[in-house]
Amino acid sequence: FRVMNIVNIESHEAMLKIVRNDKKAYLLLVRKGSDISECALNNIQKVTGVKEEINLLVADVNQVHDIHPNYPVDSVPTLIEFKNGEFKNLYKGCNDDQYYKSIFENTFYTTTNSYEKPQKRVVVYSTPTCSWCTTLKNYLKEHNIKYRDINVSQDQRVAEEMVKKSGQQGVPQTEINGKMIIGFDKAKINQLLGIKG
Repeated sequence: FRVMNIVNIESHEAMLKIVRNDKKAYLLLVRKGSDISECALNNIQKVTGVKEEINLLVADVNQVHDIHPNYPVDSVPTLIEFKNGEFKNLYKGCNDDQYYKSIFENTFYTTTNSYEKPQKRVVVYSTPTCSWCTTLKNYLKEHNIKYRDINVSQDQRVAEEMVKKSGQQGVPQTEINGKMIIGFDKAKINQLLGIKG
């Protein structure tokens, strides 16, 4: 079953009225006509099976100019999370539906035991046609590592950022808490993420 009620928002004030009354609410800032924004919206709409119904507010930054200056948003798409009317967190870029599901179910970065370390921030730079990228992402999924997948073929700016960070153009590249790993270097990934290989 679908869990999304999608509400288009025209102003910051209209958004606040809704989030004030919700225990949990999410706002997706998008730029209409942008592939990466469409990707985020489509993947969020694919999320199913979350235990509670979720209101997803959507605002197009081309038309609504008074929301993003109120939050630490420097790019779209960005998903903003509110709890009891208060700003809690934000998630940038287009991520897969399982990533969004984990956010909606509150399983994201939460640990059951106080001695467990929170997971490091993992970003995978990839393209849809790259087979090593798929191998790498499957490896991370196998080990229950949450990651953000960035398709560099869709966003020139992100591709340039990646090259600036690593000095390399090829994919896959993985950024783990700011450290860049070129290619599918299993030993390095295991070491940085504490995977017992």
